Amino acid sequence: MPRLQCIFVLLCVSANVAVCGASVAASRVSHGISIFGDLKYGPDFEYFDYVEPDAPKGGRLRLAGRDSFDNLNPFILKGDSAQGVGLLFDSLMARATDEPDALYGLIAESIELDDDRRWVAFNLRKEARWHDGSPVTSDDVVFTFKTLVKKGHPVYRLLYRQVADVRTKGRHRVRFTFKPGAKRGLSVKLAAMPVISKAYYARVPFNKTTMHAPLGSGPYNVVEIEPGRRIVYGRDKAYWGRDLPVNRGRFNFDLVQWDYFRDRGVAREAFFAGEYDFHEEFVSRSWVKQFDKPAVRRGLIVRETLPNGRPAGVQAFFINLRRKKFADRRVRRALNLAFDFDWINKHLFFSLYRRTDSMFENSVYAAHDTPSAAELELLRPYRGKIPDEVFEKPYRAPSSKPGGIRQNLLEAARLLREAGWRVEDHTTRVNKRGTPLEIEFLVASSSFTRILGPYVRNLSRLGINSTIRVVDSANFKNRRDRFNFDVAMQKFPQFLTPGAEQRGYFGSSAASMSGSKNLSGLKSPAVDDLIDRVVNAENRAELITAARALDRVVMWSEIVIPHWFKGKHNVAYWNKFERPDTKPLYDLGVLDTWWFNPEKAKYIDAGEVVPATKSVGQ
Repeated sequence: MPRLQCIFVLLCVSANVAVCGASVAASRVSHGISIFGDLKYGPDFEYFDYVEPDAPKGGRLRLAGRDSFDNLNPFILKGDSAQGVGLLFDSLMARATDEPDALYGLIAESIELDDDRRWVAFNLRKEARWHDGSPVTSDDVVFTFKTLVKKGHPVYRLLYRQVADVRTKGRHRVRFTFKPGAKRGLSVKLAAMPVISKAYYARVPFNKTTMHAPLGSGPYNVVEIEPGRRIVYGRDKAYWGRDLPVNRGRFNFDLVQWDYFRDRGVAREAFFAGEYDFHEEFVSRSWVKQFDKPAVRRGLIVRETLPNGRPAGVQAFFINLRRKKFADRRVRRALNLAFDFDWINKHLFFSLYRRTDSMFENSVYAAHDTPSAAELELLRPYRGKIPDEVFEKPYRAPSSKPGGIRQNLLEAARLLREAGWRVEDHTTRVNKRGTPLEIEFLVASSSFTRILGPYVRNLSRLGINSTIRVVDSANFKNRRDRFNFDVAMQKFPQFLTPGAEQRGYFGSSAASMSGSKNLSGLKSPAVDDLIDRVVNAENRAELITAARALDRVVMWSEIVIPHWFKGKHNVAYWNKFERPDTKPLYDLGVLDTWWFNPEKAKYIDAGEVVPATKSVGQ
């Protein structure tokens, strides 16, 4: 959802803050900000490396939306916001999507940060304008902050809870004062804050859903809307920020359109029929089986796999340690051994996925090697209190290669016996009190039954009676929030720079907090200490060391049956676009950096293959 996209930009840059600047006084002024002060682009940079600075403008990009929409205000909890509505709004600073957490001047031409992290100030560009031509001022920034905190989506209150005060310091300067002990990521969160118009919301209610496009200052306006079905944005040719370094070579389409589809399969067929231009496929079976179409075979549709540099996030079956039957790590390891990912990947996923071995897959924070000396230094105080394997080798999820699952099941049976679970009557695994080992898998989608079916059969071979409970999303959320499950499927993101969100995932304080993401109920002093080291790391090297140590302890605690990840984008598009030679590391860059080729479009519209000489389009 667009509302979540706006919020995600803020969440993705949460952690420590430092700025790059020349001053050594009590505060420093900079053209950009990042978590640890390491900026790729200097104060005189002209454009991002992943754009074509002289890309032509024009054409239309048609995309697919999911379900429906009833709101053009992405900053409130109510309603379903339209895709792309964030294009209406500029933020104080703009993210560079080839750096993990850097932002550079947009509405704010510079940022000033107190060396003791007591306050941060933004100096606004005098040329910044709303779409009606009126100037963007510090009053708008103050109004934005107070409105988001008081009336906006609840996440804003969480994001900005450590701000004590915000005040204008002249027409083009605003200063935020922090509460004592404010976390290092606060300045970055504020730099990513979108700005809304005080004058506009003086006459329009902020906290109500609307189908009227609000006044913005961004690169696009709404030019057409069919509620729930279609929305079209037009590029503002008079956009005040079009020539800024952070915008050069970006936002090249004159029109960006989203058409909405309630069914993923219907949307896919609409793409092949030419009803929209760009499609990303998330279902492995569909990618392999459903793209053998005439338009693909002829080359009218380009089918590609592009690299994805973002952390894969965590998807797994979480084992509820609050249930006594799962208290022994050997039992949890046995459950993991019975999950035959290699068979599932080959027969159900067409070998498109890799097994998850880390809570930070597809990132530098994944502990895929033996522990470094620096990691061992952090882990040493907990020897004897955490699994011995943490100190010896990287975690690897069980594999059934090359001989099949039988050997894993034999090892699982041995572990269960050691943990006090014996087989009774040759069929049922019971403890010393004769209580059977039974497991219910809680999922919110019937699509997981094809994955769980083979797993349940393997568990049955161990004498474990397992059932699959598919519930609707509301029931699933209710049971998950109350930790009323044996094993539940969960997916959550990992950010480019890990931070305080790890407490919610793995911290002891979250284990008893209803609704938290610590589904397993893990309580570990070692984990809590390592999370603190992640949050308080003073540089990226320290962060990597702490995150990898944390990763080892969590994974070897066997709290999950890890799933899989891809680390790639499977995309298809009608062959009428061009893109820069360099893709942004942490983004697809389609809407942001691609452009329309009218010569190629003539061939495609006529149902003809684009000649090789038309492939460049520059």
